Amino acid sequence: MKENKFICPICNSSDMTLRHEVNFVYSYKIDIDEPGLKNSEVFLSYEYDKRENKYSREYIECNRCGTQYPNTFLNGILGN
Repeated sequence: MKENKFICPICNSSDMTLRHEVNFVYSYKIDIDEPGLKNSEVFLSYEYDKRENKYSREYIECNRCGTQYPNTFLNGILGN
């Protein structure tokens, strides 16, 4: 693993995490057996009829002080 080229401007830690938050709404059609047209005998939550992405964001978080930065914080550093 390469040495970190960046530090948190608040606490000077180099212990950072890239996070990706996503919020989905899963829909299941109501029918005569289990909810969802794809569920026939047992309800399985991953057998949804429709999934909508309502919200997502990526950010960098300092694991030491908890400060969050936009994912552009690492522009020019990652991939070099």
